[in-house]
Amino acid sequence: MRQLVAAVAAVIGLIAMGSATSARAQLQVGDPAPIFSTSAALAGERTNVILTAMLREGPVVLYFYPKAFTSGCTLEANAFAEAMPEFKAEGASVLGMSNDDIETLKRFSREECRDAFPVGVATRRLIEAYDVGSGNSGFARRTSYVIGQDGRIAHVYSSGDWRGHVRETLAGVRALSD
Repeated sequence: MRQLVAAVAAVIGLIAMGSATSARAQLQVGDPAPIFSTSAALAGERTNVILTAMLREGPVVLYFYPKAFTSGCTLEANAFAEAMPEFKAEGASVLGMSNDDIETLKRFSREECRDAFPVGVATRRLIEAYDVGSGNSGFARRTSYVIGQDGRIAHVYSSGDWRGHVRETLAGVRALSD
């Protein structure tokens, strides 16, 4: 019974996060992006991602989402997967982040990210460094950052509604080359 109550509370919390119109991310344009390495999954396989290595290849879209396999997070991952040719044409890579375990992320990377980009384990410390925590829940607030090759935040978009994140980050990436 306790597990059912906890599960219902988690779902209610996710619904509430998804209905918010916007939330302010503390990291602002021009701030240095916190450097990290973490376990990730790509095409169902475990890998490691290192932000500095990704930045050597071009700008990075780092998007945080609350929980794999929930409706908004699944639709957001699908949308990023569909837009990957546009991000690649701009020289950018995408990395999704949540506090899910690596086994869940391996499945999510294959089924919902469609093998198009990695999804990484966002530790509590990483969530705090990017100021995307959602209270004491352990979940990340839906926030997307575009990080320029100089390691600085170039664009920020924070909204509980998944629908604007691809459009906003793609615009942020394109603005880097203007």
